[in-house]
Amino acid sequence: MATDYQRQPRRKYCQFCKENTDFIDYKDVQLLRKYMTDRGKIKPRRVTGACTQHQHDIANAIKRARVMALLPYTVPVISNRGGRRERR
Repeated sequence: MATDYQRQPRRKYCQFCKENTDFIDYKDVQLLRKYMTDRGKIKPRRVTGACTQHQHDIANAIKRARVMALLPYTVPVISNRGGRRERR
């Protein structure tokens, strides 16, 4: 019975269009961090829900902030994978 229907994904609306934002400031680091992964990569449009124009503006603002050293290009990854294994 549960397989009769497929769950429709919720439509994401562009936050910037909703608020009538005309300029995305590269100095607003808190806002830009929402659109980046924990590793420092820019999230895709299908994840952020931003329209094409605002996603382009977000990417440019993040890139400008990186050049100005307000945001990191990458974040060092600390994991135990891939290291030498201790033999006993």
